[in-house]
Amino acid sequence: MSMNKWLYLCVCGLFSLLQAADVCTDGCTVGSSVGEVYSVYSPVPPGDVKMIQQAPRLDSWEGKTIAIVGGSFMAKVTHPELKRLILEEFPTAKVYVLSEVGSAGPFPGAGMRSERRTAFEAKLKELGVDAVISGNGGCGLCCPKETGNCSVAEHMGLPSVMIAAPAFAEQAQRTAAASGVPVLRVAIYPGAFTTHTREELLKNTRDTLWPQIKKALASPITEAERKKGEQFISKNSSSPVFSGGVDEVNAYFIQQGWSDGLPIIPPTQERIEDFLRFTPHPANEQLAVLPVANRAVTTRHVAINGVMAGCKPEYMPVLVAFTKAMGNGYFRRTLSSTHAWNPYCWLNGPLSRQLQISCGAGEISSPANAAIGRFINLAMLNLGGYYPGINRMGTFGYLMPWCLAEDDAAAYSMGWNPYHVQLGYGVNENVLTAASALEWGNNMTPATTEASKIMELMAWDATQNEQFAVGSGTPFVYRTFVITPSVAANLVKGFPSKEALETALIRTARRPLAERAYANYWANPGSSFDPQAYSVSRHAAKLGRSENAAQSSTPPWLSWSGQEQLLTVPVMQEGKSAILVTGDADRNKTMCIPGGGYGSVRIDLPDNWDKLMEEKGYAPLRSFYLTPRKEVSPPSPRRPSRRRRSFTH
Repeated sequence: MSMNKWLYLCVCGLFSLLQAADVCTDGCTVGSSVGEVYSVYSPVPPGDVKMIQQAPRLDSWEGKTIAIVGGSFMAKVTHPELKRLILEEFPTAKVYVLSEVGSAGPFPGAGMRSERRTAFEAKLKELGVDAVISGNGGCGLCCPKETGNCSVAEHMGLPSVMIAAPAFAEQAQRTAAASGVPVLRVAIYPGAFTTHTREELLKNTRDTLWPQIKKALASPITEAERKKGEQFISKNSSSPVFSGGVDEVNAYFIQQGWSDGLPIIPPTQERIEDFLRFTPHPANEQLAVLPVANRAVTTRHVAINGVMAGCKPEYMPVLVAFTKAMGNGYFRRTLSSTHAWNPYCWLNGPLSRQLQISCGAGEISSPANAAIGRFINLAMLNLGGYYPGINRMGTFGYLMPWCLAEDDAAAYSMGWNPYHVQLGYGVNENVLTAASALEWGNNMTPATTEASKIMELMAWDATQNEQFAVGSGTPFVYRTFVITPSVAANLVKGFPSKEALETALIRTARRPLAERAYANYWANPGSSFDPQAYSVSRHAAKLGRSENAAQSSTPPWLSWSGQEQLLTVPVMQEGKSAILVTGDADRNKTMCIPGGGYGSVRIDLPDNWDKLMEEKGYAPLRSFYLTPRKEVSPPSPRRPSRRRRSFTH
């Protein structure tokens, strides 16, 4: 037997023994995978939803007033054809379309009321609408938006039907159920709307959608349909839900849809109670009612998911803070999208240093950061009710969420305020910020020490990193800029504050209008255009007006071409950027991460925190404090522009 093979067999044997004996690398005991039985608890909170009693469907179409609303995914073709079909078959009917009725937008969460919903309800009453048709659901964001029209109608006692592509039918039904509508009928369009020609769209509307719509609005709702819809709402479970070995527990949780497929730690009562010691919030305190499933999340549910993720009990305050941040609409708004925004978070304050949350080389892959990222993944699933491929609609799926930390000490030492201080928190307060990203890892390496040139490179990077391909989506997006300490030290020479750097980036980051128009025309994330009826040049003129195009100095990265001026549009807006000093201090890197909005939450610690942490072998929290510097003029807390776009709790 060769030495290599002998070593291999020895290692395999040792690994098997460790598994059987349940010894972790950090010395914890996780329970035997051979014979030991675990009694485990459900990680899913109950749905805080009251189901309505839906009104009868239409007894006839004759003389009825129908509203066809929604403007997504080729509705400009399908909706006029539906109006024509209705009036052709039922001449005494009356049909209103989006421009005459408006829309409600996504149905507001528990305890919330939207002005759009109120206006939509008023218009439906004013016009005497008898039924609502809404569509088209062809993406993870448009589908809930168009479903909102149906939910409002059903709450008013009006029958409705939703139009959606096949993959989005269940998302529409789950979204309606979370708003208290047990049965949402969906007319399924055969395929992806924008991949079909105008002729195909018209034919499919006539032959496929119209028969489904007629049946959906006329057939009585059955008890079986209602029961199916009610099953989308989770029920309360305070007792153990399963007992078995570690492999059986993992299999059961996957079967129930409670696991992301990776191994979990069984959430036993003993482990849950250990987590609960590290938070000031009582076990049964309701922390939030979280969309998309409108689940009433308690501290105990957070602890269960923290156990499952493999977090340490002392991470509990961070997990609670992220859960609260999930209630912020600015952060949460994009998370169902087919474009696959990935949730992540970063930490500021002494707690991240005490817990050894990495802010250095390879930070998101360090054990503490990775465990918190795993919790985010499970929280999306179990606390928020986001199910990949069902109502979390990333076309190609999602990366595992991640956690990073700003290097507060590095930023502070060079004169820049850490992110939380920019929001008005004290430098030694602990804050978690939740965010989302459309990409990760596409970084830039400034090969210069000149501050103005580094800023120009970052501005250029911002024009290349927007939402959707080549910036084809909305004109102004949120961006997080991560900057290694060595690069930040050079930037400080020209920009004494992050605010000064942001201002310079906004002024410099401009995209040629011709490029913007091309991207938004041919890669529009919603609907396609007809080149025969509406040209790229007309679209460019429209965008130029709406996005304030102007003759400007040629962007620095194109100035070598000899052009002195160019028609450009801005790509950045005040208050939509976060600038973090973080990462490997020995590497010259910046990275622009486009994504969704931010939700910042103060991290709460129990009064006996230092005693609990001493038991775990940690130094006192105060030993990780930074010495506040004396400001010549204190920063204004929470700039108004940022307050409008960033949530603080």
